[in-house]
Amino acid sequence: MIAANAGHSMAEAKTANDAAAGQTGSGALEISGLHKWYGDFHVLRGISLTVRRGEKIVICGPSGSGKSTLIRCVNGLEKFDSGHITVEGEALTADLRQLAKIRSEVGMVFQSFNLFPHLTVLDNLILAPHWVRRMPRAEAEAAALQLLARVKIAEQARKYPGQLSGGQQQRVAIARALAMNPRIMLFDEPTSALDPEMVKEVLDVMTELVKGGMTMLVVTHEMGFAKAVADRVLFMDAGEVVEDAPPSEFFTAPKQERTKAFLSQILNH
Repeated sequence: MIAANAGHSMAEAKTANDAAAGQTGSGALEISGLHKWYGDFHVLRGISLTVRRGEKIVICGPSGSGKSTLIRCVNGLEKFDSGHITVEGEALTADLRQLAKIRSEVGMVFQSFNLFPHLTVLDNLILAPHWVRRMPRAEAEAAALQLLARVKIAEQARKYPGQLSGGQQQRVAIARALAMNPRIMLFDEPTSALDPEMVKEVLDVMTELVKGGMTMLVVTHEMGFAKAVADRVLFMDAGEVVEDAPPSEFFTAPKQERTKAFLSQILNH
């Protein structure tokens, strides 16, 4: 599924955070010179990024900046045109077995939940462990119930997604992603489809994952969450990482004018 055409340059230098990450911890995720086009639209322009194991990265930026495309490339949901992605030492390639192996290491939570409406909450969780990992059903159910308790909705196990609130459905989606025991979790604007009163319950679950040491990449405009839990905040614009800094620096002393303009809009909204 992943194309790696040689027709576009991959000569972009690695960003400074790559060197810093290499000095301070092992890389869970390595992205080098990543380019992606949608027709004539150059959506990703030579992205290079290292994410250490256990690191929490929040990615923000205006609509169309390439944020969601970037994390969708990480688990093969989007093809990229040139560059390299390595997940826990495994290169993402066009080989379907290799792609399946990497996807088993990477959990993904979408803004629209993507639960199977005809299955109960419990069945949504056990589907992949039972059929993909060949876990015995009883064992898969026991693990699923533990995960539902972890996201504080164990009592909803026998209900169908349509019987739950949006916040509850998103917590089910997080539990379902965790059911495969991923080493990296990707979140694509997980609260953007929720009513304001439901946002906190989902962010609270994500904060618990942070405390557990999960490696996470989170695309979000929830700047309070970024300030509280992120190790680094990335600002993307026009397919590039414009700013990459710890929250203490990102929010108080951004270096780039595009970052300053974005923050002034989103923080004063």
